[in-house]
Amino acid sequence: MKKIIAFPCILGIIPLLSSCSAIGGIFKAGVWVGVLGIVLVIGLIIFIVRRSSNKN
Repeated sequence: MKKIIAFPCILGIIPLLSSCSAIGGIFKAGVWVGVLGIVLVIGLIIFIVRRSSNKN
């Protein structure tokens, strides 16, 4: 009998949990880490190209 009562209570609590917003925050942070990584890689490529062109 307790299982029958617990199930609707759990279903009622699920929409109140903020797991979706937590996952959204993690993905937003991941996007910014990716953007910074791409900027650093492009900067490194530009640095290497300029350094190799100065030897000529």
